[in-house]
Amino acid sequence: MNKSRVIAGITSLVLIMGLATGCGNSSNSSSAHNGSSATGKNTPVTLKMWGGVPPESGPQQVVDNWNKEHPDIQVEYVRYVNDDDGNLKLDTAMITGQDVDLFVNYTISHAAKRVESGLALDLSGYTDYNIEEKMGADTASWKIDGKFYGVPTTKSPFFIALNKDALDKAGLPVPKEWTWDELREYAKKLKSGNSYGFIQNMEPFVDPIDSVLSQEGYTKQDGTSNLDHPLVRQWLETLNGMMQDDKTTPPLGEQLTSKMPVEQVFLSGEVPMLNIGAWLLRSSNNFTDFPRDFKIAFAPVPRLTESASDYVTRGGLGDYISINAKSKKQEAAWEFLKWYSDGGMSPMAAGGRLPASKDARQEDALKSLIGDKSDSYDLDSLMYVMFDNKTPTYVRSLPQEVMDLRSQEYEKYFLGSQSLDQTVQAMAARHNEYLKQKK
Repeated sequence: MNKSRVIAGITSLVLIMGLATGCGNSSNSSSAHNGSSATGKNTPVTLKMWGGVPPESGPQQVVDNWNKEHPDIQVEYVRYVNDDDGNLKLDTAMITGQDVDLFVNYTISHAAKRVESGLALDLSGYTDYNIEEKMGADTASWKIDGKFYGVPTTKSPFFIALNKDALDKAGLPVPKEWTWDELREYAKKLKSGNSYGFIQNMEPFVDPIDSVLSQEGYTKQDGTSNLDHPLVRQWLETLNGMMQDDKTTPPLGEQLTSKMPVEQVFLSGEVPMLNIGAWLLRSSNNFTDFPRDFKIAFAPVPRLTESASDYVTRGGLGDYISINAKSKKQEAAWEFLKWYSDGGMSPMAAGGRLPASKDARQEDALKSLIGDKSDSYDLDSLMYVMFDNKTPTYVRSLPQEVMDLRSQEYEKYFLGSQSLDQTVQAMAARHNEYLKQKK
């Protein structure tokens, strides 16, 4: 049985139990909002914020900065691991009335389920902070039934990290826009001996497909699957050629079975190009565990489309922070959330999380992002991919079941157990079955 269905079932069961036992605690009195005790004496409000980032990667510094300036509202950070078990732990904590005042959603699907379960507060009642004006047009992808149940606080850039020294030696410029065919040529020229020219973190591995289908549609006009789109086929063929013919990127089977530590491989200088997201900076700033003697440059993720004007890249906004609809400290939580969103979160940049608000200071975020390591980066390309690239973005919203079925099929292709034609047909057929079940 699909693990996500099991978790959904458990969460539903716990929700029913929580509603049955917690219906008498729904009152959010104004005194509770303002931190006043039953005796009328003002006492500090303590907020619990749950998030998936390790405290040492920014959250603890954020909380410490706030607490120093706001003795009347103190915040404690609670780490949960952003996986199935960790998200279930967070949901169960809220449903059973444990202390959760603010929480971070890392996908729109998790946020939507929490809204459906009555766990996320509708923020439309607050009129003193314009989320769309602050964060821009990409906020539209985080609306649920036309409303905000959280604030998308971060920019989430993905990019190709490049060994600038290796590029210079090969006479290759740092691209500001390029195609997968061009990256393939770079990988050939950068390959040295038996080493590879290009490796990928598995999280953004499949993004090229979603870049196309987020615009073209995951279904065709007749309602059938679009997973057999010609550019899906092209992506499969290109990568397989790099794995099998060029030998410039590791075969998928090798990468999965070895659990290749791609960040370490890149930072050691062994492979000169890495497809990854901004979290790379956590490791690339850490010269103790990842010593390096080369400068890192950055390029946008290449496109499959012919025209750059038709291209969208994964990124947009993330770290969607909600207020618990059951919290008795919602006003205090809102004050903290506004401060956090407008730049209080700048220390999070140390872990690759950039503030999305137009009112946050880029220089503060950049300082947190690279600290005293500025000499080890190509700053022009870093600023471009982090702040200046205006390529439209998408947020992956495909149901997990569809992501699972397509990965199961393309893995067979990359492992050599089925042909390209069989793979494309199987992905579309299984997607069509899924679509029929959802009708």
